[in-house]
Amino acid sequence: MYGIVTRNAEEIDWSEFDLGFYEVKDVTGRAAEPLPNAVNMVSCFGDNAAVNGNPDLAAVDADGTLATREQPYFDWSHVCPTNEEYRAGLLEIVEDSAARNGDVRLDDVGFPREGYCRCDRCDRRFEESDYDDREAWRAAEITEFVAAAAERIPGRTYLTLYPDPYPGHLYRREGIDVEALSDYVDEFVVPLYDTHYATTYWLETIAKGFQSRLDRLETPFSIELYAVDLDLDDLVHAADVAERYAADVHFGYDASTAAAAIRRKGADSRSGVTHRPDDG
Repeated sequence: MYGIVTRNAEEIDWSEFDLGFYEVKDVTGRAAEPLPNAVNMVSCFGDNAAVNGNPDLAAVDADGTLATREQPYFDWSHVCPTNEEYRAGLLEIVEDSAARNGDVRLDDVGFPREGYCRCDRCDRRFEESDYDDREAWRAAEITEFVAAAAERIPGRTYLTLYPDPYPGHLYRREGIDVEALSDYVDEFVVPLYDTHYATTYWLETIAKGFQSRLDRLETPFSIELYAVDLDLDDLVHAADVAERYAADVHFGYDASTAAAAIRRKGADSRSGVTHRPDDG
C-alpha cells in the first residue's frame, strides 16, 4: 500500500494513493480542520508557534537550555511533554480528528532528547512518582500520554518513531518505550528522509533494524520517504528497498513526484510479461 503525507487536502483523493495522512497540526504550529477522508496527523510536542508565544512551554535541560529550533541540534521547538494544559489541548485535537476519521497518526511524541526535561514541574513530578530512575519515569509519562490519545481513537492509531532502531536509543533519547507503546499503537511509521537517495544501503540497514525489532512485537511498521525535488529513478529505487521490509510505503510532501513514482513502479511490475493467444 502506498500513501501520501500532505498539507493539501485535494491530494488525499488522488487515485495513486491508497492512504492519505493530512497534517491538522504541524511543527510550525499551523492548524487545519481535520478531514473525513484522511488519517489526520497531529504533531504533538513539536510546536514552534506555541514556544515562540510562551517560552515557558519549552522543555529545558539541567543547564537551562531551551529545546528550541535556535539550538544547533533541534529542527523545531519542543514543548515539555508533562505540561498538563498543553497535553489536554492535544487530546482535544486528537478527539476532534478522530470524530472526522477514526484513524489518527500521532507525530513528534516524546521528550526532545537526552537530558530533557529538567523544568521545575518535571523535577517535582519525578520526585513525587514511584520511580527511582528518571529514564523510566520519562517513558511512563510518554506511555501514559499515548494511552490517553489511543483511548480517543476508535480506529487505527499510528505513531511516528525517530529513525533509530538500535535497542535502548529511543528509550534514552525520547522516553519512547516501544514495547510498552505497542499495546496502544496499531502501526508505527518511520520517516527515512534523504534529499536524493543516491545510495540506499543506509536505508536498508535502518529498515532491517526496525523489522527485526518490531517483528517480535507483531506490530507492523511503515516507512515514509521524502519526495520533494527527488530524481524519480532514485525515489523508485528507495521505495523498492523500503517495501522489502515495511508493511507500507508513504511519500512526504510532494504528491506529484510520489504519484509518478507509484505509476513507474506499476509499469515496471508489468514489464516483461508476454501475452500469447491461446493455442487452438
